[in-house]
Amino acid sequence: MRISALARHLPLLLAFTSPALLLAQFQQPTSEELKMTDDPKAPGAAAVYLNVEQVINDPYHYQTFYARIKVLTEKGKELATVEIPYERGNFSVVSIEARTIHADGKVIPLTGKPEDLLIAKIIDKKGDYSLLQPTPTFQFNRKVFTLPSVEVGSILEYRYRIQYDEGHVSYPHWDIQRPYFVRHAHYHFVPFMGFLPGYDNMTAMHLEDDHDNILDRLYNWSSLPADMTIKPNAAGQYTFDLNDIPPIPDEESMPPIKNVLYHVYFYYVNGASVRDYWINESKRWSREVDHFAEPSQSIKNAVAGLIALTDTDLDKAKKLYKAVQALDNTDYSRKKTESEMKQLHLKTAKRAEDTWAQKSGTSEDIALLYLAMLRAAGLTAYDMKVVDRNRATFSPGYLNFDQLDDDIVFVTIAGKEILLDPGEKMCPFQTVNWNHSGASGLRQSAEGPNISTSPLLLYTANTLMRGGDLNLDAQGAVTGDLQFVLTGQKALYWRQAAIENDLDEIKKQFNHYELESIVPEGVEAHVDHFLALDDPDANLIAYVTVHGTMGAATSKRLMLPAFFFETRGGHPFVNQEKRLMPVDMHYAEQVHDQITYHLPPGLTVEGAPQDNKIAWLPHAILNVKTVTAPGQITISRQLSRAFTIAKASEYQDLRGFYQKVAASDQEQLVLAKSAPASPAPAPASAPAPPAPKGN
Repeated sequence: MRISALARHLPLLLAFTSPALLLAQFQQPTSEELKMTDDPKAPGAAAVYLNVEQVINDPYHYQTFYARIKVLTEKGKELATVEIPYERGNFSVVSIEARTIHADGKVIPLTGKPEDLLIAKIIDKKGDYSLLQPTPTFQFNRKVFTLPSVEVGSILEYRYRIQYDEGHVSYPHWDIQRPYFVRHAHYHFVPFMGFLPGYDNMTAMHLEDDHDNILDRLYNWSSLPADMTIKPNAAGQYTFDLNDIPPIPDEESMPPIKNVLYHVYFYYVNGASVRDYWINESKRWSREVDHFAEPSQSIKNAVAGLIALTDTDLDKAKKLYKAVQALDNTDYSRKKTESEMKQLHLKTAKRAEDTWAQKSGTSEDIALLYLAMLRAAGLTAYDMKVVDRNRATFSPGYLNFDQLDDDIVFVTIAGKEILLDPGEKMCPFQTVNWNHSGASGLRQSAEGPNISTSPLLLYTANTLMRGGDLNLDAQGAVTGDLQFVLTGQKALYWRQAAIENDLDEIKKQFNHYELESIVPEGVEAHVDHFLALDDPDANLIAYVTVHGTMGAATSKRLMLPAFFFETRGGHPFVNQEKRLMPVDMHYAEQVHDQITYHLPPGLTVEGAPQDNKIAWLPHAILNVKTVTAPGQITISRQLSRAFTIAKASEYQDLRGFYQKVAASDQEQLVLAKSAPASPAPAPASAPAPPAPKGN
């Protein structure tokens, strides 16, 4: 008998308690645990995990999880809601035990059968996969239960067990750090019996991946304290314990930290060194890409109808890009069911010509169709498979091809390589979504496939220009119009959002995320309309109306925020003194702001920001300029940030720069009110004529 190991598809669902603990009663809390109000090893924590135990037993096809948690503040009560991720169809939650213990020792048990306690939540492809890495082949659920009567000071204690089919094996993916400090954690893994020694290895079954390779090695990829290694015991089982595990860092603009936190990932592979594994996998992948993207006659005919003989190579690449971008990208619309595909006489794309014939496909299908068309047009083009940088980073030490997510394309024009993202709907020609920039993976080249990293985006490719003309009165009432001009990543974000939402909803979201968080208190700003929301080749422009009252007025002065778009003080890093993780700003960018205040008669400029430059070279620079003219003042601010990633060792310099920027942005515009002119004195009255004399 052979068991398909699903090496490319089956993630760990969760791993859980030791077999002995399954039969044991819950632990009796100590007096110290009941009375504790904080933990000196985790000062200020909202909760601490007293114990965590996770076990997988492949020969008996179960996984268990056990936890004891001390709730220390109101926020810590959120841990009373427990989510159980699992694969639909092959796995089932067979038992749940839970109780809440109040600080006085009173016990409130969780009652009910598992099926009564659980609420299923389907995880889609855009969900949060901190412990799961689902592929389109499978559907995953999260089931949720809530512990009863939780108070500050309570101890939460629960365990659950998941049973899975005999035709499956598990791959423990133990992400060991949690949002809160863990006092003690225990992990145990009993592998597939074919990997156990002696009499335990009593099976004719073996594992194979979806390329029919027999999996004969069990590896682990781990990040743990320096003095800890993961090795099997004499019985072929893996057990390890950790104490005083720090919480997951919670810092601004963190990179994907899944790879660098404490973790142990087990996986079965066909015996190979790290080097040999990636050589073999890259060659296999490249062959499959070339097969899918082979320029068949139908692709050549399609290309001939899209380009002209007189077109330059750049013109050809642009025309073909526009053609594939116009196709139905089912990652942004909706994947059709099998029955729908049969009714429409469609099939799963096996070649680029299938995608073109059906005028639809996944992001990967469309990227490889574009590759095929470029090659059919006589251009030199290669595919690259990268890790989505919003999710993780590529780890060659982790021998799993499925850590790679998306396809991007390199094409050579006039001796220079251009990077393109045809599978990213609404992405402009000659750019990529930020999560595909600075991303590592496998790429094709003239020398053969190799591990590579895509280039980061230049700051000039991502520009936000915010400008406006505002009319003021002497009390600070303001009316006027703003224009937001977006290029690069922000424009891509809103155009992709518009695919899934109607125009009214996009206006509502833009008002909330782009306007409410920046305009001064007392001022309302609302989008009137967009320009080029559906045209990725043009600048996206939002036209905004403004009204309200801003600043503070006295009898002699009107004091206003000088920098209209920076009054809410949303400056990064200013309040965080120390840094553990690198800084990841996603992409470099530049922001240009310019506001012209039109002043009424009687208001003159008394104080305004001076021309200024703040620099952290060569990483970032702020320029401020003020121009005063009769009846108006124009204040300009330009912040250019050329870096995307900064090391933790650079943090103090980075923070110092942003502190100076924050101080500059607090400057005020002071307008003086002219005293009203004194009324002219009334002209002197003429003397009354003398009374007439009597006779």
